[in-house]
Amino acid sequence: MPCSRCLSRVVRMHGVDSKGPLSHGFYTSGQLMLEEYYTLSVIGKAGIGTPHMDGNTRLCTATAAAALKESFGADGQPGSYADLDFCEVLFCFGHNVAATQTVLWSRILDRLAGPDSLRLVAVDPRLTPVAKAAEVHLAPRSGTNLAMVNGLLQQLIANDWIDHVYIGEHTRGFEALASIVANYPPRRVAEICGVEARDVEAAAEIFGTSSAAVSTVLQGFYQSQQATAASVAVNNMHLLRGMLGRRGAGILQMNGQPTAQNNRETGADGDLPGFRNWQNEHHVAALAELWNVDPIVIPDWAEPTHAMQIFRYVEQGSLNFLWIAGTSPAVSLPELSRIRKILGKEALFLMVSDGNLTETKMSYCPPHRGARRRVPIPIPTVRSISQSAQSLRQARRGAIWTSGWTTPAGWVSPIAAAGHCRLGKHLKVLSTLGGNAHRAALVTTRGWVTTSSAMVRGSNGRATMPPRTAQIGFMSITTS
Repeated sequence: MPCSRCLSRVVRMHGVDSKGPLSHGFYTSGQLMLEEYYTLSVIGKAGIGTPHMDGNTRLCTATAAAALKESFGADGQPGSYADLDFCEVLFCFGHNVAATQTVLWSRILDRLAGPDSLRLVAVDPRLTPVAKAAEVHLAPRSGTNLAMVNGLLQQLIANDWIDHVYIGEHTRGFEALASIVANYPPRRVAEICGVEARDVEAAAEIFGTSSAAVSTVLQGFYQSQQATAASVAVNNMHLLRGMLGRRGAGILQMNGQPTAQNNRETGADGDLPGFRNWQNEHHVAALAELWNVDPIVIPDWAEPTHAMQIFRYVEQGSLNFLWIAGTSPAVSLPELSRIRKILGKEALFLMVSDGNLTETKMSYCPPHRGARRRVPIPIPTVRSISQSAQSLRQARRGAIWTSGWTTPAGWVSPIAAAGHCRLGKHLKVLSTLGGNAHRAALVTTRGWVTTSSAMVRGSNGRATMPPRTAQIGFMSITTS
């Protein structure tokens, strides 16, 4: 069935007016292109107005997003791959670059062997190629990442390797942070983490005395105890030294899939496009003006629904329309037997758009059966496209809506044509806005925007932590 007929059928059979926005959900991917993510975001947030939208990035690098928002109030990378060509020091926290990003590792090896060599520090319990090449290798016990970084923070403060002016002008929460990390001198860190105290001191000195440092963070921190807290602590190292916003200095909270950052940048998960904050009424109002919709349509009135909660709502029956794009939850989500039962619910109206014949598509949305409440969207695997992807180089490849709003695979036009439902009416307006409005929606908001969640937790800056783990101090950047 052609794509236009598939989507027209969806509109006819499952209008928003009769079901309401909270009956609709979207489960997206880290494998699509920027325009495709943005189209889904517009359909879900401006057309339907549902908060039930998340991606499979929830399974791998949700920590990256949470840590960036905790420290900076926005899920945008404060760094670039280009910084690796100019930094003096590179810290890899739980990041085996040699295995996960081989081209990037080649660039690092070039720096290590070149005349302007960088100093490399690896924080990883395994003896990876990165660890073997590092000047200092810190191998903490499993579950002690936060104590490890607290020890580095303690040394930065104790030796006055911090930028007092930057801290005073651009951050908050320093006193609480200093109070907490004072409890983690090198000897105590050595006992907790199983490392040498002298190695903690050496690593801290490398970071503290450099003029340009880059830190990368990946699954060794993300898939561990107190993952967000440990990643925030890495952010704190850069905030203490003012190692942000200049050449050769930055943080790369890495992503696991090719375009996971695109998903988050365009609002195809729980966030709003352009790193806008759903808790900030000015951001919501500005986006509503760009999209020419009433601000009340944009779902900022509740916390965005995470992936597992979306499937729980389907299970409970309150959510009966689910669009799955570019991912296969029938093989990737936890509790697979339960997820498969949910996908097979007769009351669920299921759409699957995927170029591959995945188990989700073939078992629960088969193109040959013609099930009344199952709509597979035909997406060709080989296309002549001019679409874009965002990378840590902060450069988009391809043309973005150079003349009007051209949508991928005709996803929106058949829905917009069905003006009898609220979704169609809104998208009909959106489709006439032209490229400038949509480009503006994707432009990063000016400056970092702090939220209440980025503040120091509690009167003494302490948070309740599980047993046998470290405490964390929360620093955040301000808008000044």
